[in-house]
Amino acid sequence: MFLGHLAVGMAAKRAAPRTSLATLIASAQFADIIWPAFLLLGLEHVRIDPGNTAVTPLDFYDYPISHSLLTGLGWAAGFGLVYYALRRYARGAWVLGACVLSHWVLDTISHRPDMPLYPGGQTYVGLGLWNSVPATAVVELGMYIAGIAIYVGFTTARDRIGKYAFWALAATLIALYMASLLGPPPSVHALAVVSIVGWLFIPWAWWADSHRRPASDS
Repeated sequence: MFLGHLAVGMAAKRAAPRTSLATLIASAQFADIIWPAFLLLGLEHVRIDPGNTAVTPLDFYDYPISHSLLTGLGWAAGFGLVYYALRRYARGAWVLGACVLSHWVLDTISHRPDMPLYPGGQTYVGLGLWNSVPATAVVELGMYIAGIAIYVGFTTARDRIGKYAFWALAATLIALYMASLLGPPPSVHALAVVSIVGWLFIPWAWWADSHRRPASDS
């Protein structure tokens, strides 16, 4: 899942208004942010396997550090604690921890049974939403539209940057999602590098959000 994670980050702005959209999106996408680094370091592995599911050509056969339930709980606690140490905003810390953990939940819904419960374990879970392209599109796009609606309904632009930078980001992300459905990547290395380049959307989200404010402050 991709758009669904972004939707969680956007919607979470209502629950933690003092937390930047960039930090919220980073927390909801945290497992996928660290995953390409682990691929390049050889700590986790993936196969390009067209037909693995109807939606993705990737076989996620080894990613217990970034995507297991146990490590997800650890990442969630660590993310929240570091944020609290830096910002002293308890609500934001709890919301960020929940966003990090939501990644495992949403991936379990979308993946086939390849989501590990803990490193070294032999039990894998997954409900297989990705086995259906129409169902995946309905769920992901529905969540994304809802996330945008919640964020836009809760915030208002301070200036033109706040308006257009956010909508440009939202449109670019959905375009990238659609492009990812067109075919498999040329190699695992290329997949990891492109995924790391995707980190640039975090500062973009910060830039757009810094030019917006809660609508109640208008």
